Amino acid sequence: MAIDDKTRTELEAAAFRRLVEHLRGRTDVQNIDLMNLAGFCRNCLSNWLKDAADAQGVPLSKDESREAVYGMPYETWKAKYQGTATPEQLEAMKKVHPHGH
Repeated sequence: MAIDDKTRTELEAAAFRRLVEHLRGRTDVQNIDLMNLAGFCRNCLSNWLKDAADAQGVPLSKDESREAVYGMPYETWKAKYQGTATPEQLEAMKKVHPHGH
C-alpha cells in the first residue's frame, strides 16, 4: 500500500491525537506504570512533541507541550491524579530504566 507523505502525516497526526485523548481519559494509569510496561509515559510524549516543535523552529515551552498532552497544566494533573509510587513500582522502574527516566 503506497501512501503519499501528506496522507501519512495526516494519519500519524490523527493517531497521535487519539493516543493523547486515550491517555487523558485513563487518569487511573500512572506514568510509572506506563514506563514500566511500555518504556514511555505522558512526559516522554510531551518531550517528543517539544523536540518536534524545536526541530521545526516552532516556539513551544516544556509547560505548553505538557499541557498539550495532559489537557491541563501538568501541576494540576499531578495534584488531581498522580499517586505515590509503590516500592514495587519503583523497583520495577529501576530494572526497566537502571539509569533513570
